[in-house]
Amino acid sequence: MIYRSKAPLRIGLAGGGTDVSPYCDMYGGAILNATISLYAYASIELLSTNEIIIEAADRKESVRYEKADKLPIDGTLDLAKGVYNHIVTKYGPVNSGFKLTTFVDAPAGSGLGSSSTLMVTIIGAFAEWLRLPLGEYDIAHMSYHIERVELAMAGGKQDQYAATFGGVNFMEFYENNRVIVNPLRIKQKFLFELENNLLLYFTSTSRLSSTIIEAQSKNVTEKNEKSIEAMHQLKEQATMMKEALLKGEIDNIGKILDYGFRFKKQMAQGISNDNIDKLYESVLAAGATGGKISGAGGGGFMMFYCPGTTRYAVQQVLEQFGGELKQYRFTDHGLVTWSI
Repeated sequence: MIYRSKAPLRIGLAGGGTDVSPYCDMYGGAILNATISLYAYASIELLSTNEIIIEAADRKESVRYEKADKLPIDGTLDLAKGVYNHIVTKYGPVNSGFKLTTFVDAPAGSGLGSSSTLMVTIIGAFAEWLRLPLGEYDIAHMSYHIERVELAMAGGKQDQYAATFGGVNFMEFYENNRVIVNPLRIKQKFLFELENNLLLYFTSTSRLSSTIIEAQSKNVTEKNEKSIEAMHQLKEQATMMKEALLKGEIDNIGKILDYGFRFKKQMAQGISNDNIDKLYESVLAAGATGGKISGAGGGGFMMFYCPGTTRYAVQQVLEQFGGELKQYRFTDHGLVTWSI
């Protein structure tokens, strides 16, 4: 028997960073994101031997242990080991050795929420195997708790909920880890137009998001007025984006993205750099009306809104910067699990 799961990665369209503590605890955060057809996958195969094998096929890493109630957190495949440790602690020892295999369609540090999506996917595979009574909010919160609290990895809350729920969502974040997910009913033709006009571009560089996020959190704690005001504006951007999508004012999205990008750079050092700024201005000169860095910033994926037929001129400009355009589709589902 094989137990499988997959969950979609996401692009953050507006409000990015306002889901990170302590900002969301103090002021409340809001984000609008959408899941896309890039995925994290997990498979659990039961073994006849009394051992645990964990393999990240995309990263060509693997570890092997004698079956135990706790695996060492030592910097190698800690996401998977953190899930296992949490599951065993909460639900009791598993009754079989197993091999857990994972794969993600985007590299770590790419800004599409790959680490948290992988966490959700691993939890999903265990839930399918062990028949755990977990709903969407349960899985998303468990993923957040393991990653942010038990493994002490810096970051926000949106990725876990996006991967679990899927679709286009307006999310609200409050103190005490309270999250409200509001699915948006957007007309299909509006999504088709956004999909056509929004280019997803990988800069061919990854970054350690935790460094940027820690600087952002420090700015809030130390009451850096410029940084906090930028976050307030990004929260407002999420509402602006929601209204544009629901009303079908799709060509306003470029301006809204540009509005957010210019404020996002004020949240913390490292979000942008000279190369990213040069690329961004070149894309605007070619006809794009706005764009942003996906995730914490500093590299990874970027997206650009290209009205009319300007996407073709923008593509030619992007080719000169050595990155890679990534094809995608919006998805309307989140985590799915099955066994066979």
